[in-house]
Amino acid sequence: MQPVQVPVDDAAAEEVGEERPGCSCPELDREDWHEVESDWSDIAFVKGSTNAVLGVPLGFGGIRGELERKAARAGAKVPEDPMFLLGAGRFRRPVMLEVEDAPRGAKDIVFPGGFAFSRLVPAPWGEMQKVVDQTEAIATEKYGRKPDDMWVWYLTCRECSAARNFETLIVAHYRE
Repeated sequence: MQPVQVPVDDAAAEEVGEERPGCSCPELDREDWHEVESDWSDIAFVKGSTNAVLGVPLGFGGIRGELERKAARAGAKVPEDPMFLLGAGRFRRPVMLEVEDAPRGAKDIVFPGGFAFSRLVPAPWGEMQKVVDQTEAIATEKYGRKPDDMWVWYLTCRECSAARNFETLIVAHYRE
């Protein structure tokens, strides 16, 4: 299986910023996120879920506000540009929003531990399953077993998706 290649065009990336005034989508440094292993031993998330129809999330836009309220009730803070991860599921999909200063044992706060292998790739809607499967296969080969969880972080909105080539972070998480 050949991995999807991400074209890097710095001039186009600068133009994108000018073309999308008001867009606050996170932008990740490829060197820090593409085919990189990261330690999750000290990272926390507030967890929830959203409905889905045959895997397509519904109400995804409103779930972030709900997660932010859960984090505040738990005494956690949401950092600037937090990871906002969407898990797999045909009718219900788990979602996690990164938080800081989260108390252990608080309701809806999880500390997944372990480590994650991530890939920063273009993933238009019709290609999403393919790039998730590719990432899972690469991680399985690299670590000798399937990941415990696969997560997706959509880095673009409707306004900037095409200009940013549907940039998405695919995360293969391995528990301890």
